Amino acid sequence: MLIKNQLAELVKQAIARAQTAGALPAFPAPAVFVERPQKKEWGDFSTALPLKLARAAQRAPLQIAQALAAHVPPDDAVGRVEARAPGFVNFTLSDAWLARQVDAILAEGARFGNLQPERRLKIQVEHVSVNPTGPMHVGSGRNGAIGDTLANILQAAGHDVQREFYINDNGSQVRHFGESIFARYAQALGRDEKLPADGYQGGYVVEMGKHWAQQHGDRFLKMSRDQAVRELGRLGIDVVVASLRETLLRMNVRFDTWLSERSLHEDGTFAQALKILQDQGLVFEKDGATWFAAQALGEAKDEVLIRSPQVIAEPDERPTYLASDIAYVWNKLALREFDRAIYVWGADHHGDVARLLAATRVLGLDEKRVRIVIYQFVTLRRGGEAVRMSKRTGEFVTLDELIEEVGPDAVRFMLITQSANSTLDFDLDVAVKQSEENPVYYVQYAHARIASILKKAAESGVSSAGGDVALLTHPAELELIRAMLRLPEIIELAATKLEPHHLPHYGIELAGIFHSFYKQCRVVSSDPADAALTRARLKLVAAAQHTLARTLNLMGVRAPETM
Repeated sequence: MLIKNQLAELVKQAIARAQTAGALPAFPAPAVFVERPQKKEWGDFSTALPLKLARAAQRAPLQIAQALAAHVPPDDAVGRVEARAPGFVNFTLSDAWLARQVDAILAEGARFGNLQPERRLKIQVEHVSVNPTGPMHVGSGRNGAIGDTLANILQAAGHDVQREFYINDNGSQVRHFGESIFARYAQALGRDEKLPADGYQGGYVVEMGKHWAQQHGDRFLKMSRDQAVRELGRLGIDVVVASLRETLLRMNVRFDTWLSERSLHEDGTFAQALKILQDQGLVFEKDGATWFAAQALGEAKDEVLIRSPQVIAEPDERPTYLASDIAYVWNKLALREFDRAIYVWGADHHGDVARLLAATRVLGLDEKRVRIVIYQFVTLRRGGEAVRMSKRTGEFVTLDELIEEVGPDAVRFMLITQSANSTLDFDLDVAVKQSEENPVYYVQYAHARIASILKKAAESGVSSAGGDVALLTHPAELELIRAMLRLPEIIELAATKLEPHHLPHYGIELAGIFHSFYKQCRVVSSDPADAALTRARLKLVAAAQHTLARTLNLMGVRAPETM
């Protein structure tokens, strides 16, 4: 149980005890919330419950706080309970209890911080899902860092999590991509073929055209142009998807499933969802197209689901993005029965949110099962100036190039340092510095410093065996323990609000507190009189190492032994 929940139970007992003693009148038991206070001098935790009970108890909030403080039952975790104006009950944790948590953290090891939810949910986190028509850019990298870290956090919070990449391999973008590849393929064979005005301009398309010209000769020139465009488009998507996998693996992002958009139309999933809409009278035909009657649900305008064959000849290009979104949410919630479907979308999809939730409702599904995380875009900066173009190609900077320049750890860490709904400035100069200016280096260095301490102690024949944590009484030691005990709370907060940025902020804070402890407290002493304290402090730094490693691993960042 989280310590704040344990304290909340003590407050509930204090209410009952105070009422029995006549210090408070009878009133229904309220919900109790215990939080971190705004100022350290107020203690470790606080509840503002007396402010909310004034009317029910017919007492001044401070009187209620005093009555509760006087009736909190004894608990070995609590060192001091105080009432504070205008109506707070503040708790300070016991030094002895804090010291004992070092052994508890070491016993949990890599599981430290894990939560046990009241109900284990089956959750899908679908993220990145970039159009498979070219290399990933840095914005999609932020999507991957947010989504994968969220999945890690939700697993640590005790849920069953599946990570999915949704492959947009159906519709007009496949044709546009295929036309671009066909043009470059034909050019590679000496044919005068113009690149479409809306075609893909990148050098990677030129390379694809050359590759298939060398591998297949004029095979695609001998078939109908439409067939050649279709086949080359799908070949190109297969190549890009394979490349995306490699890029994402470089930044430690992995998926359990890669789901094809085309499969939702081929396996009848869209047909099932469409029938539900039809049965509710929310589908109509106009100008040869099939429409979703969104206005009937309060939306600004109706939306096309299936384009007219007079406009789009090819069947697999007729369904719109909305049609696929409807099929996909039905697939997630009705067919695969996820309790929660989490989407990570860029800010350019903000307008799609209401439409997806409306479709979810009319499919008979609870829209609360859908959570959408919208993230803002990334600006790369070097020397204070925005960087928009690749030095190598003169085009946009790819995620691969960013990883090559600053390393995957800096990419993962820095892409989640800001709240998703804030734009992010990625300072390339800071990301490569080996100093405390670089936040990922700062946190990793704390972990590596501990590894060095433990290694040198072992080489000197000193270990933590038999260490008595009761000797850990220095304020810097207790502050470090307090900081470590915040990890479960950070996981709960990030999982509840779907906000991964709390992790890097916590990691930086924990590293700073460790560095402060290290300056104040010598861990390994050569003085025989300090042998017992050395063993206890070796336990403390080992627990800090576990906590730092867990924090870094949740962010998908390495916890190095050396720097």
